[in-house]
Parts: sequence; structure tokens; C-alpha cells
Amino acid sequence: MVVFNSLEEIANIEPCCVALGNFDGVHVGHQSLIRQTVERAKEHGLKSAVFTFSTHPKNLIPGRKPVKNIIYQDEKADLIEALGVDYLFNIEFTEEIMKTAPEDYIKDFLVDKFNAKEVFCGFNYHYGHKAAGDYALLEACGKKYGYTVNQIEPVIVDGDVVSSTLIRGLIKAGEMEDCQKYLGRVYDIGGEVVVGNRLGKKLGFPTSNIMLDESMVTPPNGVYVTYCLYNGVRYPSITNVGVKPTIGEFKKNMETHIFNFDKELYGKFIKIEFVKKTRDEVKFSNVEELSAQIEKDCNEARQYHGL
Repeated sequence: MVVFNSLEEIANIEPCCVALGNFDGVHVGHQSLIRQTVERAKEHGLKSAVFTFSTHPKNLIPGRKPVKNIIYQDEKADLIEALGVDYLFNIEFTEEIMKTAPEDYIKDFLVDKFNAKEVFCGFNYHYGHKAAGDYALLEACGKKYGYTVNQIEPVIVDGDVVSSTLIRGLIKAGEMEDCQKYLGRVYDIGGEVVVGNRLGKKLGFPTSNIMLDESMVTPPNGVYVTYCLYNGVRYPSITNVGVKPTIGEFKKNMETHIFNFDKELYGKFIKIEFVKKTRDEVKFSNVEELSAQIEKDCNEARQYHGL
């Protein structure tokens, strides 16, 4: 897959079938839309492409609370590539783009830059200045500029329309098992392992600590059954997200105990997959109570992992 991170890079693109959307979670709804785009491109001898933004459009609106990311940009690109896409137009959303009139948006981007011969979009896709562009305009411009349009119905899971907003809410609520149904994969967070307070090691449960990226949506404080991905290997683990209230007040972070693992991970990049929340974070009366609870938590996680 060829990735373009700016409009200036895009030139001489072969005729394309283009998927339109923010794709900020690449969830099962996004996956369905992209797969249909790829299939149609193959049927018609076109290149398949995804047009998306590297920054969330809503974050450019003054005074609005920032929208937290569900996945990192490199992960987003990897997931899109895995669906068989030829071109990824991953453009920064700027004020200039935000103020582009809807028909100019179609002409400048879809027609002139992307050489679109067919486009796919979701049922609620809007674009252009004040998000005034809609499916009807896309279709009308298609007749004018020579491309066809396909509007995809929402994907429904357990009676709910799959959306990134729904998934953010599930992550914030710690509903990891439900989150997996809508994402189509286990929710994960990655980061570099940093030096912690080493309390876990003193208690017999050494942990790998990751500071949480504030631009990402994160689970609530608590204990989770997890997997740790390191060097391409998936290790059974247990993870605490929180501020360690029993021993003081710390910035919210994530510490993971990896079962049957003795490698040194400081400075290494790891990814944590969140499978299931087992309890909320609790302030214990003393470290002894905390240690006893950690042992119970680890036994529960070991049982889940079949260890």
C-alpha cells in the first residue's frame, strides 16, 4: 500500500475506487465499507483507495473538547493495508480544508487528486464547509464529473449501530468484551516501558509500566485480564490502570505483570490488549492488604488464561 500524508505528494494516481470516511477506529463498520471498496475496485480493474484524515476534523473546531483517538496512526494504516487497499490518502485536516465548499471538495480531491471513478461512503458521511456536503451532492457531482457513488448502510451488532462514538463510550466504561464485538479485535494500548516505583517487584509481582498517552481514549481505573505483545509474541498478563491510591497519588498509568516472563523491558515498546475488566481500583488500608488482593487478582487472571 502506498501512503500519502499530504496533498502535495499526490500526483498521477491511477483510476480509483475510493472509500470516504474518518475511519478513526477501523471498526467492523469501517472494515465492511473498505472491503466493499476493494472488491469493487478489483471487479472494475481500478486501484482501491481510502481517503481519511490524520487529525480528527472535530478537533479543529474552537472551544470543542478534543476527541480522543481510538488507535494510533501507524496502527490505522496497518489495519487498512491488511484489508488489501492500494492507496491511503491520510491527510492532515486543516482550516483550509475545513472551509472548502462541498463541491470544490469533490472536484479538488476526489476528481482532480484521487482520479475517482467510483466512491463508497457511509450513511452519515458529510464533508466540506460546515459539513454541508451530503450523499445527494456526491451523487449529483458524480454525474457531472464521471464517477459513481455507493452509500453503505450502517452495520448493526446486537441491535446497535456500530460507531466510533459507541466504542469510545465502551472503552471509557471498561466494557472490553463488548468493545471487541464492535471493533472486530481486542482493544489495545501501546507505549514505551518506563521505570516505575518498583513496588510490584518488592511484592513479588514485577510489572512493566507505561505512561498513558492523553490523546488516546483509555479504560477506567481498575484491574484487567490482558495480553502483552512484545517482539511479535503474545504473552498472558494482568494489567492495573490507575493512580495507585494505596501508596500515594500518582499520575494515571498502566502497569502490567506478564506471567512466566523474566525479560527486562525498560525502554522497549510493548502493546497491551485489554480482554476483560475484573474489578475497580481500590484504596486499601495498607500494603499487606494490597498484596493479598494482587495475589487473588493474579490467580483469577491465570485461571482465565488457562495457566
